[in-house]
Amino acid sequence: MNDKHHKNWKDKLHEIIYEADTPAGKLFDVILLVTILASIVLVMLESIKSIDSRYHAFLNISEWVITILFTIEYILRIITVKKPLKYITSFYGIIDLLSTIPKYLSLIFAGTHALVALRALRLLRIFRVLKLARYLGASKNLTVALKASRAKIFVFLFAVLIIAVIIGTIMHLVEGEENGFDNIPKSVYWCIVTLTTVGFGDIAPQTPLGQFIASLVMILGYGIIAVPTGIVSAEYSAQGKVKEEPKKDNKVHVNTQCCVNCLNDKHQDGAEFCYKCGCKLHHD
Repeated sequence: MNDKHHKNWKDKLHEIIYEADTPAGKLFDVILLVTILASIVLVMLESIKSIDSRYHAFLNISEWVITILFTIEYILRIITVKKPLKYITSFYGIIDLLSTIPKYLSLIFAGTHALVALRALRLLRIFRVLKLARYLGASKNLTVALKASRAKIFVFLFAVLIIAVIIGTIMHLVEGEENGFDNIPKSVYWCIVTLTTVGFGDIAPQTPLGQFIASLVMILGYGIIAVPTGIVSAEYSAQGKVKEEPKKDNKVHVNTQCCVNCLNDKHQDGAEFCYKCGCKLHHD
């Protein structure tokens, strides 16, 4: 009887922590997201010396309270699954750990508490909590488009790198050390900065010929920026056309149930068993 009660307790806790289909699960995730945001704000405020000098004790205590809460949450996530190692080594498991340990590390290594900004990655759970299905579908299309474009983009960037090396070498010969173009690597750095239209201004051509070449590089930079965008847009458009064709499995499912056995959370709406391991999803 006690064992059954224990299992029910663990199963119920698992549904609250890992899923967002129940009111308790939604409330837990919303509180978690708000706490993460509060933690990030605290770290930002602590980095401002004028604020930290006045409210250091409050900021430090608040951060410790949040860290302890995250530690308890992390432990609960481990004990409510059948295969703890699978959660620990998963993407979210690693992020949860990395967002918990910085404050403890700060006791040994000064300044490492600022790494709690990694908690921002935990905000990715907002897609699951709010069930933003259409945005999940759009992000999936974008991911597919980026993967389909990677070969073209790589070739394009490689060509840009070659152009930067050539123009950088020419600028080194034209401007020389007296104008800040001390060596070819530094000249290539100037070319890349100019091509990307960043223009730090730490190096600038002084000769008429150098300024003419710089003008061409700047104009070329605007064209170069547009090319990768066009490549990805074309692939994204192609993905959209494919999606227009009627398919039975074209629906984006928003089921947030997480399998207690294998932690798989990509189940179809209304699923009662995990499609990967067959474990029952709903607990009576």
